Amino acid sequence: MLVPLAGAVAMAVLLGVAAFVIFNRDHDCSGGRLPLRVVATPEIQPALNKIAADYNKAMHSIDDKCVEVTVAEEESARTANAVAAGKATADFWVADSSLLMESMRATSAGEELPQVEGSIATSPVVLAAARSAASRLTDTLQPSWSAMISAANVANVDGPGRKVRVLALDPQKSSAGLAALLAAAGTAREAGQDKELVGALKELSGQLASDPAALLASLTVKSGSKVPIGVSSEQAIYIHNTEKPQSQVVALYPKEGTLSLDYPVTILTEDPGVLKAAADFKQALATESAKKTLRAAGFRTDEGKAGEVLTKAKGFDPESPAALDPPDGATVTRVVQTWSRLNLGSRLLALLDVSGTMALPVPGTGMTRMQAINKIATEGLSLFPPDSDIGLWSFSTHLDGQGRDYKELVSVGPLAETTDGVLRKDLMGQTLATLQAKATGDTGLNDTIKAAYTEMTKTYKEDKVNTLLILTDGAGNDDPDGGVTNAQLLQFLKKTYNPKRPISILLIAFGPEARKGKQQMDALAKAAGGEAYIADDVLQVRDFFLQGMERRICMPNCDG
Repeated sequence: MLVPLAGAVAMAVLLGVAAFVIFNRDHDCSGGRLPLRVVATPEIQPALNKIAADYNKAMHSIDDKCVEVTVAEEESARTANAVAAGKATADFWVADSSLLMESMRATSAGEELPQVEGSIATSPVVLAAARSAASRLTDTLQPSWSAMISAANVANVDGPGRKVRVLALDPQKSSAGLAALLAAAGTAREAGQDKELVGALKELSGQLASDPAALLASLTVKSGSKVPIGVSSEQAIYIHNTEKPQSQVVALYPKEGTLSLDYPVTILTEDPGVLKAAADFKQALATESAKKTLRAAGFRTDEGKAGEVLTKAKGFDPESPAALDPPDGATVTRVVQTWSRLNLGSRLLALLDVSGTMALPVPGTGMTRMQAINKIATEGLSLFPPDSDIGLWSFSTHLDGQGRDYKELVSVGPLAETTDGVLRKDLMGQTLATLQAKATGDTGLNDTIKAAYTEMTKTYKEDKVNTLLILTDGAGNDDPDGGVTNAQLLQFLKKTYNPKRPISILLIAFGPEARKGKQQMDALAKAAGGEAYIADDVLQVRDFFLQGMERRICMPNCDG
């Protein structure tokens, strides 16, 4: 009986030795440790840290060294800047979005960025609202990028914006914000909503949250009668709900489809041994165990599969949302430039016609031309944020002494600045409300434009869009004393206009005689890279101002 037992023991020992040899052959740390430094966007770092801990326990061996993975967190934009500058200290980088990479790659600093090597997780970018308020949106706003544009459009005063307040993330600082901007821009282009998009982006620039956590927290704070909605990644909503169970937010999936954060991997190291370790860890991230850890943290797999934490009961749709076609690098660059140009500060001098014809009535409106133009000015200037530099001149013949056809009413400066104890914004409103037409005054338009354009050129500001706004009844230049002729003014503007320091002219005329001077108005505006408009309805002015803002995107080659 002892012989078989001894044989069994011997066999067990041999098998154990074989297993030990095989294990140590695959997990040989005789050469020491091989550090692999991973840097990841903050929201995915905790999950990657868990995966790395399991990976390290498994003793993955590369060239007789056991790989030791550490995972640090860093905002993707900061890492991208470090990589582009050649100052990155990590070996392995997980950003939050390849859209950010495309945006960075289009810059001179980003030309050296390495190519990404696939995605390890995804999280759709969605609309979001407080669970307690979501039911109130049913009749006001159906989840879609188109509806969001309508609600945010500053010119759509009768739209869903009366009941909904849209919050956004800065696309230059947030990949979720960039994805939302790209999704909305693509939808707008297909639907012919380009002008509406400009109005929405201009409004949203003043409704930016500092980060996703702040945006989601603000959705559950009651403030006024409007229901706040915002944009966020699905995973950020999951984290918010986990940390703040008393202030739940639900995900609203745009009907057109959406873009997703895709958490791309980029290998930064050039060391041969570390390259092998990076490839091995990347392979570990594709295992079912790693994917399960990521799904438990609120992410979807790279195929869009949701985990058990993303349920309808918790405010999510576990089905993968429809995906929009990802934009190419050129589109990303163009949209980012659009955002940047639209959100340059504004510096505007408004010239208001107060000549005698402005006292005439406008048929069918119950208003004089002066009242109509004042209303147009009030409507248009209300579109500008408080940090805009705005000023106001009036013009007619001999308005400020003999031979001077213009008068400064409000100096150019920030609307939020106090002048003589009154906010400039309030002073503008008070001045417009009390302005009267000069009964015996002629127009004196040309002298005024030359003087105002000269002043704006002298005081040009590089960090703002500099504009000369002219509001008139469109009768053209009427100056019995002579002054600057039409031909001289055009020659002056063509000579003075500098495409590298552009000062555009936005000319809006209202009244029955407006169309008589349209040809000259067009010539004046075009000479300074601007546009002339005839307003048939006072409410049209918001569209005209938006079209003027839209020209920021193409300047200085809008007509080239």
